[in-house]
Amino acid sequence: MLPHLAALRIGHVRADGRSVRLDADVSADDARCPGRGSKSARVHSRYQRTLADPAIGGRQTLLRMRIRRFFCDNTACYRRTFAEQVPDLTAPYARRTPLLRGILEKVALALGGRPGARMTRLLAVEVSRTTLLRLVRALPVPEVGTVAVLGVDDFAFRKGRDYGSIVVDMHTGRPVDLLPDRRCDTFANWLRAHPGTEVVCRDRASGYAEGARLGAPDAIQVADRFHLLYNLTQAADRVVPAHRKCLKDRPEAEAVAQPRPSTDGEQGRRAEVTRQRHAEIHALHVKGIGTTAISTTLNLDGKTVRRYLRAATTDELLTETVPRARELDQHAAYLAERWEQGCTNAAWLTTELRDRGYRGSERSVRRLLHTWRDGTIKPAAMTAVAPKPREVTGWIIRPAAERTEREHADLARILQRCESLRTVDRLVSDFAGMLRQRQGQHLDTWITQAQASGVAQLAGFAAGLLKDYDAVRNGLTLPWSSGAVEGNVCKLKAIKRQMYGRANFDLLRRRVILAE
Repeated sequence: MLPHLAALRIGHVRADGRSVRLDADVSADDARCPGRGSKSARVHSRYQRTLADPAIGGRQTLLRMRIRRFFCDNTACYRRTFAEQVPDLTAPYARRTPLLRGILEKVALALGGRPGARMTRLLAVEVSRTTLLRLVRALPVPEVGTVAVLGVDDFAFRKGRDYGSIVVDMHTGRPVDLLPDRRCDTFANWLRAHPGTEVVCRDRASGYAEGARLGAPDAIQVADRFHLLYNLTQAADRVVPAHRKCLKDRPEAEAVAQPRPSTDGEQGRRAEVTRQRHAEIHALHVKGIGTTAISTTLNLDGKTVRRYLRAATTDELLTETVPRARELDQHAAYLAERWEQGCTNAAWLTTELRDRGYRGSERSVRRLLHTWRDGTIKPAAMTAVAPKPREVTGWIIRPAAERTEREHADLARILQRCESLRTVDRLVSDFAGMLRQRQGQHLDTWITQAQASGVAQLAGFAAGLLKDYDAVRNGLTLPWSSGAVEGNVCKLKAIKRQMYGRANFDLLRRRVILAE
């Protein structure tokens, strides 16, 4: 006997095709009136009631019960008759047992409408997608209560257009609420409605900072360490391309590559236009004109205007264009070595390269050898291809212990050639160590060094830290951070995409909050 059927007397059991039907009667002699709670044993009538139950042996289970209707003998009760209810088995007007309803609710929360409906067919408790969504919407959302340490972040309903906010209890790591937008007044009103917040973990967006200040003025704001490191990476990533020439071990004329036609005229004209445009944009910006007005006046895209404003000098914009890497480049050292040994046959060398994994054409090899024969380029062996700026930024950001020996050696050669990159590497290493070891007491010293470093990008990053100084220092000192919030945002995105972005806010809110 199943536990939830203990209050019944099971009669006939019939298996018919894909379903199993159980005929049962209630074993109790009396029932309690839901009006005044008085018991009654005087039967008024009987009727059949069918409930769906979890499948048995892969077959749909139907529970046919003969339900009695009793007279209510309590004169103070407004009811004259009432139908008996079996605890943990029946509910007024329900067509499923609580056990089956709970299963369907969990399926709906985990999978949503259409995927959940397909799963119910496999479980032999088939229902429609609208039924599953209706079950989710009928679930009560638990009261938030007091959240002492909360995290907040935004997510996109439609990227670039509509955004919402997720609020997470940092003690449990679970979301407690979803907000329909990311405006500061919405977040402030939520904090006022749920007093008792002591710590607010957030990213560096000004909207959440202002909302926390207005809604919970006594709460400590903590800037997320991931976003701090990410902003520092962006600053470093703007410095390295401006010093692209320092990334090469030798001048380009000695490199093993096919010659490119000269573009001095094009480079000169481009440099002149860039300098003129940089001066015009910064002159308008100094007068207090906004980015949108500048883009309209100069007929430029807003992203272009912001890129020029981020560049303190024109040299940061006049970066050298790096040709696309060719598959032959990684075999150039071997080719130069074989050339010095006297092997100059392109077909034979191509065969050897194919044994080394080369998948290019023989024509490419023949062209390279032709430049060596006529003396256009010297066949000097190259031990490595010049690294990309993004790679160098990664070496600088990562701790020294996580770099390979080759990366460490390449970075050391680059830093030896460039004083600016040495400064960037030192400041980034100091800030990353301060962040990882939570040594916020050194923040003032680091900001002073960054402002005096002469690197405009790091000075701008330091100026941004000063605007949000208290939250940044708390983030570098306190153990709280927004890692749990970022994880919940990723989970929310999975749920949203699972419903193809068509779910209303109320359904998304319940699935995020109630999901296990």
